[in-house]
Amino acid sequence: MAHDTTARGTAPVTPAPPEAGVSRTDRRTLKRASGGGRGGQGGTFKVRFRRDRTLVLMTLPAVLLVLVFNYIPILGNVVAFQEYDPYISDNGFVAIFHSPWVGFEQFSRLFEDSAFWDAVRNTLVLFALQLLLFFPVPIVLALLINSVIRPRVRAVSQAILYLPHFFSWVLVITVFQQIFGGAGIIAQTLRRHGYEGFDLMTDPGIFKFLVTAEGVWKDAGWGVIVFLAALASVSPDLYEASAMDGAGRWRRMWHVTLPALRPVIALLLVLRVGDALTVGFEQILLQRDAVGPGAAEVLDTYVWWNGVRNQDFGYAAAAGLIKGVVSLGLVLAANKVAHLMGEQGVYKK
Repeated sequence: MAHDTTARGTAPVTPAPPEAGVSRTDRRTLKRASGGGRGGQGGTFKVRFRRDRTLVLMTLPAVLLVLVFNYIPILGNVVAFQEYDPYISDNGFVAIFHSPWVGFEQFSRLFEDSAFWDAVRNTLVLFALQLLLFFPVPIVLALLINSVIRPRVRAVSQAILYLPHFFSWVLVITVFQQIFGGAGIIAQTLRRHGYEGFDLMTDPGIFKFLVTAEGVWKDAGWGVIVFLAALASVSPDLYEASAMDGAGRWRRMWHVTLPALRPVIALLLVLRVGDALTVGFEQILLQRDAVGPGAAEVLDTYVWWNGVRNQDFGYAAAAGLIKGVVSLGLVLAANKVAHLMGEQGVYKK
Protein backbone atom coordinates (compact mmCIF):
# COMPACT_ATOMS: atom_id res chain seq x y z
CA MET A 1 0.00 0.00 0.00
CA ALA A 2 1.40 3.33 -1.00
CA HIS A 3 1.90 5.98 1.69
CA ASP A 4 1.76 9.74 1.16
CA THR A 5 5.09 10.80 2.62
CA THR A 6 4.45 14.46 1.91
CA ALA A 7 1.40 14.43 4.14
CA ARG A 8 3.50 13.41 7.15
CA GLY A 9 5.98 16.22 6.54
CA THR A 10 8.82 13.98 5.46
CA ALA A 11 10.90 14.56 2.34
CA PRO A 12 9.96 12.59 -0.76
CA VAL A 13 12.12 9.57 -1.54
CA THR A 14 14.31 10.08 -4.61
CA PRO A 15 15.49 7.16 -6.73
CA ALA A 16 19.04 5.98 -6.07
CA PRO A 17 21.66 6.88 -8.68
CA PRO A 18 22.86 4.14 -11.02
CA GLU A 19 26.22 4.09 -9.17
CA ALA A 20 24.58 3.20 -5.83
CA GLY A 21 26.07 0.05 -4.41
CA VAL A 22 29.19 0.39 -6.57
CA SER A 23 32.52 1.10 -4.98
CA ARG A 24 34.46 4.29 -5.68
CA THR A 25 37.16 2.38 -7.58
CA ASP A 26 34.58 0.72 -9.81
CA ARG A 27 32.87 4.06 -10.50
CA ARG A 28 36.21 5.59 -11.49
CA THR A 29 36.89 2.68 -13.82
CA LEU A 30 33.46 3.02 -15.44
CA LYS A 31 33.95 6.75 -15.83
CA ARG A 32 37.29 6.31 -17.59
CA ALA A 33 35.95 3.59 -19.83
CA SER A 34 33.08 5.83 -20.90
CA GLY A 35 35.44 8.67 -21.79
CA GLY A 36 34.89 10.85 -18.74
CA GLY A 37 38.41 10.62 -17.36
CA ARG A 38 41.14 13.19 -17.71
CA GLY A 39 42.38 11.47 -20.86
CA GLY A 40 39.27 12.59 -22.74
CA GLN A 41 37.27 10.34 -25.01
CA GLY A 42 38.39 6.73 -24.82
CA GLY A 43 39.95 6.93 -21.33
CA THR A 44 43.37 7.95 -20.08
CA PHE A 45 46.48 7.92 -22.22
CA LYS A 46 47.67 4.75 -20.49
CA VAL A 47 44.41 2.96 -21.24
CA ARG A 48 44.34 4.11 -24.84
CA PHE A 49 48.00 3.20 -25.38
CA ARG A 50 47.39 -0.29 -23.99
CA ARG A 51 44.45 -0.64 -26.36
CA ASP A 52 46.24 0.68 -29.47
CA ARG A 53 49.83 -0.37 -28.75
CA THR A 54 49.88 -2.73 -31.75
CA LEU A 55 48.96 0.07 -34.14
CA VAL A 56 51.45 2.41 -32.47
CA LEU A 57 54.26 -0.12 -32.90
CA MET A 58 53.29 -0.62 -36.55
CA THR A 59 53.52 3.10 -37.30
CA LEU A 60 56.66 3.72 -35.25
CA PRO A 61 59.15 2.82 -38.06
CA ALA A 62 57.39 5.18 -40.47
CA VAL A 63 57.41 7.96 -37.88
CA LEU A 64 61.13 7.47 -37.30
CA LEU A 65 61.83 7.59 -41.05
CA VAL A 66 59.88 10.83 -41.42
CA LEU A 67 61.64 12.29 -38.40
CA VAL A 68 65.13 11.38 -39.62
CA PHE A 69 64.74 12.27 -43.28
CA ASN A 70 62.18 15.11 -43.18
CA TYR A 71 62.32 16.97 -39.89
CA ILE A 72 65.88 16.71 -38.61
CA PRO A 73 67.31 18.04 -41.93
CA ILE A 74 65.23 21.19 -41.41
CA LEU A 75 67.86 22.24 -38.87
CA GLY A 76 70.34 22.43 -41.74
CA ASN A 77 68.54 25.50 -43.10
CA VAL A 78 70.79 27.53 -40.83
CA VAL A 79 73.38 27.50 -43.65
CA ALA A 80 71.08 29.90 -45.55
CA PHE A 81 72.34 32.55 -43.13
CA GLN A 82 75.99 31.57 -43.50
CA GLU A 83 78.74 31.47 -46.07
CA TYR A 84 78.79 27.74 -45.63
CA ASP A 85 81.97 25.90 -46.60
CA PRO A 86 81.85 22.13 -45.99
CA TYR A 87 85.60 21.86 -46.51
CA ILE A 88 86.49 23.90 -43.42
CA SER A 89 86.28 20.68 -41.43
CA ASP A 90 86.46 16.99 -42.15
CA ASN A 91 82.89 16.74 -40.87
CA GLY A 92 80.21 18.64 -42.77
CA PHE A 93 78.12 19.02 -39.61
CA VAL A 94 81.01 20.51 -37.67
CA ALA A 95 81.68 22.87 -40.60
CA ILE A 96 78.36 24.59 -39.83
CA PHE A 97 79.79 25.90 -36.56
CA HIS A 98 82.94 27.22 -38.25
CA SER A 99 81.31 28.88 -41.28
CA PRO A 100 81.01 32.69 -41.12
CA TRP A 101 77.61 34.19 -40.37
CA VAL A 102 76.32 36.56 -43.11
CA GLY A 103 72.74 37.17 -41.98
CA PHE A 104 70.33 37.95 -44.84
CA GLU A 105 73.03 38.51 -47.44
CA GLN A 106 72.12 35.31 -49.32
CA PHE A 107 68.50 36.40 -49.56
CA SER A 108 69.53 39.82 -50.90
CA ARG A 109 71.58 38.12 -53.62
CA LEU A 110 68.64 35.88 -54.39
CA PHE A 111 66.11 38.68 -54.87
CA GLU A 112 68.53 40.57 -57.12
CA ASP A 113 69.14 37.58 -59.38
CA SER A 114 67.01 37.68 -62.54
CA ALA A 115 67.56 33.94 -63.07
CA PHE A 116 65.77 33.27 -59.78
CA TRP A 117 62.70 35.21 -60.87
CA ASP A 118 62.74 33.40 -64.23
CA ALA A 119 62.70 30.10 -62.34
CA VAL A 120 59.80 31.34 -60.20
CA ARG A 121 57.85 32.36 -63.29
CA ASN A 122 58.45 29.03 -65.04
CA THR A 123 57.43 27.16 -61.88
CA LEU A 124 54.15 29.05 -61.52
CA VAL A 125 53.29 28.65 -65.21
CA LEU A 126 53.92 24.91 -65.03
CA PHE A 127 51.83 24.66 -61.87
CA ALA A 128 48.93 26.50 -63.50
CA LEU A 129 49.04 24.26 -66.56
CA GLN A 130 49.20 21.11 -64.47
CA LEU A 131 46.34 22.30 -62.27
CA LEU A 132 44.11 23.09 -65.25
CA LEU A 133 45.07 20.23 -67.58
CA PHE A 134 46.34 17.45 -65.31
CA PHE A 135 44.28 17.64 -62.12
CA PRO A 136 40.83 17.05 -63.75
CA VAL A 137 42.01 14.07 -65.82
CA PRO A 138 41.96 11.46 -63.00
CA ILE A 139 38.48 12.62 -62.02
CA VAL A 140 37.16 12.19 -65.56
CA LEU A 141 38.86 8.80 -65.94
CA ALA A 142 37.41 7.62 -62.63
CA LEU A 143 33.91 8.62 -63.71
CA LEU A 144 34.34 6.79 -67.03
CA ILE A 145 35.67 3.61 -65.44
CA ASN A 146 32.98 3.70 -62.77
CA SER A 147 30.30 3.83 -65.47
CA VAL A 148 31.56 0.61 -67.09
CA ILE A 149 29.32 -2.27 -66.07
CA ARG A 150 31.41 -5.30 -67.08
CA PRO A 151 34.00 -6.07 -64.37
CA ARG A 152 36.55 -7.54 -66.81
CA VAL A 153 36.55 -4.41 -68.94
CA ARG A 154 36.98 -2.25 -65.83
CA ALA A 155 39.90 -4.34 -64.59
CA VAL A 156 41.71 -4.24 -67.94
CA SER A 157 41.16 -0.49 -68.27
CA GLN A 158 42.52 0.18 -64.80
CA ALA A 159 45.60 -2.00 -65.41
CA ILE A 160 46.38 -0.18 -68.67
CA LEU A 161 46.03 3.22 -66.99
CA TYR A 162 48.10 2.26 -63.94
CA LEU A 163 51.02 0.76 -65.87
CA PRO A 164 52.88 3.99 -66.86
CA HIS A 165 53.09 5.04 -63.20
CA PHE A 166 55.70 2.34 -62.63
CA PHE A 167 57.92 3.61 -65.46
CA SER A 168 60.91 5.75 -64.57
CA TRP A 169 61.12 9.28 -65.96
CA VAL A 170 64.01 8.19 -68.15
CA LEU A 171 61.77 5.63 -69.84
CA VAL A 172 58.84 8.05 -70.12
CA ILE A 173 60.97 10.72 -71.81
CA THR A 174 62.52 8.08 -74.08
CA VAL A 175 59.04 7.01 -75.22
CA PHE A 176 58.07 10.61 -75.96
CA GLN A 177 61.38 11.15 -77.76
CA GLN A 178 60.73 8.16 -79.99
CA ILE A 179 57.30 9.55 -80.87
CA PHE A 180 57.65 13.35 -80.94
CA GLY A 181 61.41 13.81 -81.39
CA GLY A 182 63.20 14.85 -84.56
CA ALA A 183 63.97 11.20 -85.33
CA GLY A 184 60.66 9.95 -83.94
CA ILE A 185 57.95 7.99 -85.65
CA ILE A 186 55.77 10.99 -86.54
CA ALA A 187 58.64 13.06 -87.99
CA GLN A 188 59.92 10.13 -90.05
CA THR A 189 56.45 9.38 -91.38
CA LEU A 190 55.99 13.00 -92.45
CA ARG A 191 59.37 13.08 -94.22
CA ARG A 192 58.59 9.81 -95.97
CA HIS A 193 55.49 11.42 -97.48
CA GLY A 194 57.27 14.61 -98.57
CA TYR A 195 56.44 16.85 -95.60
CA GLU A 196 58.82 18.65 -93.30
CA GLY A 197 59.40 16.91 -89.99
CA PHE A 198 59.42 18.52 -86.56
CA ASP A 199 61.07 18.05 -83.18
CA LEU A 200 58.75 18.86 -80.30
CA MET A 201 61.26 17.67 -77.70
CA THR A 202 63.59 20.62 -78.35
CA ASP A 203 60.98 23.34 -78.85
CA PRO A 204 61.10 25.80 -75.90
CA GLY A 205 57.72 27.27 -76.84
CA ILE A 206 55.75 24.09 -76.16
CA PHE A 207 58.01 22.62 -73.50
CA LYS A 208 55.61 23.35 -70.64
CA PHE A 209 52.73 21.65 -72.48
CA LEU A 210 55.01 18.71 -73.25
CA VAL A 211 55.95 18.33 -69.58
CA THR A 212 52.26 18.41 -68.62
CA ALA A 213 51.42 15.77 -71.23
CA GLU A 214 54.19 13.53 -69.89
CA GLY A 215 52.81 13.91 -66.36
CA VAL A 216 49.28 13.08 -67.50
CA TRP A 217 50.41 9.94 -69.30
CA LYS A 218 52.52 8.74 -66.38
CA ASP A 219 50.46 9.54 -63.28
CA ALA A 220 46.83 10.13 -64.26
CA GLY A 221 45.97 6.44 -64.02
CA TRP A 222 47.48 6.18 -60.56
CA GLY A 223 45.43 9.14 -59.36
CA VAL A 224 42.28 7.33 -60.46
CA ILE A 225 42.68 4.92 -57.52
CA VAL A 226 41.76 7.55 -54.94
CA PHE A 227 38.63 8.67 -56.76
CA LEU A 228 37.48 5.11 -57.47
CA ALA A 229 37.82 4.37 -53.75
CA ALA A 230 35.63 7.38 -52.99
CA LEU A 231 33.06 6.28 -55.55
CA ALA A 232 32.99 2.77 -54.08
CA SER A 233 31.70 4.23 -50.80
CA VAL A 234 28.60 5.72 -52.46
CA SER A 235 25.49 3.74 -51.58
CA PRO A 236 23.72 2.21 -54.63
CA ASP A 237 20.45 3.19 -52.97
CA LEU A 238 21.17 6.83 -53.83
CA TYR A 239 21.43 6.00 -57.53
CA GLU A 240 18.29 3.89 -57.38
CA ALA A 241 16.34 6.62 -55.57
CA SER A 242 17.47 9.29 -58.02
CA ALA A 243 16.59 7.03 -60.97
CA MET A 244 13.10 6.46 -59.53
CA ASP A 245 12.72 10.24 -59.27
CA GLY A 246 13.40 10.52 -62.99
CA ALA A 247 17.06 11.59 -62.90
CA GLY A 248 19.01 10.62 -65.99
CA ARG A 249 22.66 9.57 -66.20
CA TRP A 250 23.99 13.13 -66.20
CA ARG A 251 21.67 14.18 -63.36
CA ARG A 252 22.83 11.25 -61.23
CA MET A 253 26.44 12.09 -61.89
CA TRP A 254 25.93 15.77 -61.02
CA HIS A 255 23.81 15.28 -57.88
CA VAL A 256 25.16 11.97 -56.52
CA THR A 257 28.60 11.14 -57.90
CA LEU A 258 30.27 14.54 -57.83
CA PRO A 259 29.08 15.41 -54.29
CA ALA A 260 30.60 12.11 -53.15
CA LEU A 261 33.92 13.10 -54.73
CA ARG A 262 33.86 16.65 -53.41
CA PRO A 263 35.69 15.99 -50.08
CA VAL A 264 38.42 14.01 -51.87
CA ILE A 265 38.76 16.67 -54.56
CA ALA A 266 39.11 19.37 -51.91
CA LEU A 267 41.76 17.39 -50.02
CA LEU A 268 43.84 16.61 -53.10
CA LEU A 269 43.50 20.18 -54.34
CA VAL A 270 44.87 21.51 -51.05
CA LEU A 271 47.80 19.10 -51.24
CA ARG A 272 48.40 20.00 -54.88
CA VAL A 273 48.44 23.72 -54.12
CA GLY A 274 50.92 23.09 -51.31
CA ASP A 275 53.08 21.24 -53.81
CA ALA A 276 52.79 24.05 -56.35
CA LEU A 277 56.48 24.98 -56.30
CA THR A 278 57.54 21.35 -56.85
CA VAL A 279 56.72 20.54 -60.46
CA GLY A 280 58.95 17.56 -61.16
CA PHE A 281 62.69 17.81 -60.55
CA GLU A 282 63.90 14.66 -62.31
CA GLN A 283 61.55 15.06 -65.25
CA ILE A 284 62.65 18.61 -66.00
CA LEU A 285 66.33 18.08 -65.25
CA LEU A 286 66.50 15.33 -67.87
CA GLN A 287 65.15 17.73 -70.54
CA ARG A 288 66.79 20.95 -69.35
CA ASP A 289 69.71 20.84 -71.78
CA ALA A 290 67.45 20.12 -74.78
CA VAL A 291 65.38 23.31 -74.47
CA GLY A 292 67.68 25.52 -72.41
CA PRO A 293 67.38 26.93 -68.89
CA GLY A 294 65.24 29.84 -70.08
CA ALA A 295 62.30 27.50 -70.67
CA ALA A 296 63.08 24.62 -68.32
CA GLU A 297 64.59 26.23 -65.21
CA VAL A 298 62.31 25.82 -62.19
CA LEU A 299 62.99 26.33 -58.51
CA ASP A 300 64.08 22.74 -57.89
CA THR A 301 66.58 22.71 -60.75
CA TYR A 302 67.73 26.22 -59.76
CA VAL A 303 68.50 25.03 -56.22
CA TRP A 304 70.25 21.93 -57.54
CA TRP A 305 72.32 23.86 -60.06
CA ASN A 306 73.54 26.43 -57.56
CA GLY A 307 73.93 24.10 -54.61
CA VAL A 308 75.29 20.89 -56.13
CA ARG A 309 76.92 22.01 -59.36
CA ASN A 310 78.23 25.42 -58.26
CA GLN A 311 78.62 24.37 -54.60
CA ASP A 312 77.12 27.64 -53.39
CA PHE A 313 75.38 25.88 -50.54
CA GLY A 314 74.26 28.90 -48.53
CA TYR A 315 72.71 30.55 -51.59
CA ALA A 316 70.88 27.36 -52.63
CA ALA A 317 69.67 26.84 -49.06
CA ALA A 318 68.20 30.35 -49.05
CA ALA A 319 66.27 29.58 -52.25
CA GLY A 320 65.04 26.29 -50.82
CA LEU A 321 64.00 27.95 -47.56
CA ILE A 322 61.92 30.55 -49.42
CA LYS A 323 60.27 27.77 -51.41
CA GLY A 324 59.39 25.88 -48.22
CA VAL A 325 57.93 28.92 -46.48
CA VAL A 326 55.82 29.88 -49.50
CA SER A 327 54.60 26.28 -49.90
CA LEU A 328 53.53 26.21 -46.24
CA GLY A 329 51.63 29.46 -46.71
CA LEU A 330 49.88 28.04 -49.78
CA VAL A 331 48.80 24.95 -47.84
CA LEU A 332 47.36 27.02 -45.01
CA ALA A 333 45.56 29.36 -47.42
CA ALA A 334 44.14 26.51 -49.51
CA ASN A 335 43.02 24.68 -46.39
CA LYS A 336 41.25 27.83 -45.18
CA VAL A 337 39.42 28.06 -48.50
CA ALA A 338 38.39 24.40 -48.12
CA HIS A 339 36.95 25.20 -44.67
CA LEU A 340 35.00 28.12 -46.12
CA MET A 341 33.57 25.72 -48.72
CA GLY A 342 32.41 23.40 -45.95
CA GLU A 343 35.09 20.74 -46.46
CA GLN A 344 37.58 19.39 -43.95
CA GLY A 345 40.72 19.82 -46.07
CA VAL A 346 44.01 18.53 -44.65
CA TYR A 347 42.99 19.10 -41.03
CA LYS A 348 39.87 20.21 -39.18
CA LYS A 349 39.23 23.69 -37.87
